[in-house]
Amino acid sequence: MGWRTVVVTQHAKISYSGHCVVVQTQDSTNQIPVSDIQILLISTTRAVITSAVISELAKHQSKVIFTDNSGEPVTETMDYYPNNRDPQLLQTQFNWNEERKTSLWTKIIVQKITNQIYVTEALGINAQDLKDELAKLEINDVTNREAVVARKYFSLLFESESSRRNFSPINAALNYGYAIILSAVNREIAANGYLTQLGVHHHSQENDFNLGSDLMEPFRPIVDWWVKQKKFNDFTPDIKFGLVDLLNLKMKYNGQNTILRNAITKHVDNCLKYLSGEIDKIKIEVEISEVSNNAINGHV
Repeated sequence: MGWRTVVVTQHAKISYSGHCVVVQTQDSTNQIPVSDIQILLISTTRAVITSAVISELAKHQSKVIFTDNSGEPVTETMDYYPNNRDPQLLQTQFNWNEERKTSLWTKIIVQKITNQIYVTEALGINAQDLKDELAKLEINDVTNREAVVARKYFSLLFESESSRRNFSPINAALNYGYAIILSAVNREIAANGYLTQLGVHHHSQENDFNLGSDLMEPFRPIVDWWVKQKKFNDFTPDIKFGLVDLLNLKMKYNGQNTILRNAITKHVDNCLKYLSGEIDKIKIEVEISEVSNNAINGHV
């Protein structure tokens, strides 16, 4: 399993040679061992990538994410045949117990809203309205408190930018950060041999990542907090680098000190084991204390 996130931001040729991804730019040539790479983010439309690179990264269950002209992620690679995917595992997924799905979704939403409240209060904003909505949450969130809280939460945090449908640098940054986390979650789902299309709560026929969209929810407020703390008018490369580097954020997951990328690995593994009946209890505690600005671990 790789651990590095490599970001390409300028005109480049990306090729494969000697077990390494080779990134050639006008100024330099960088070689990164394929086994080190967890995510290759091509944050420009001026890069050329060979099929050999995509093939080798797929063998190592590494993600390649492509962006559009505005720098927002638009697609990513999805491996056809993970090494441990088999018909029996897929049959298990198709027959996940409804009570377990309901229980898991409830815990996910409780943790997501709890973190939204935490972020709101950490920013010095009164979160009592959000707490009142959390108190109304029922099993499986049948009254859709998640959506109600989301509207109020984004209004509290971003005020004039509260509409998530509007194009703005803030919304672009939020979407970018969410896409990075979703990709990391999707990678773990595929690595465990399950389908990303078959979700617990999300069931859109147009979404190839319904399960990833479900499991990533408790981590979304991390992106919100980071974006809110920044003062920017343009969606610059530095903002993108900072959002990618959130995968190295120090935090706690289920009481253990870790970093975000490792918490995602553990979280996805726990959720899949619970849904498939390998464990009888599921615990989801995502604790964040601060959002720092560590240097990105690889960009060109």
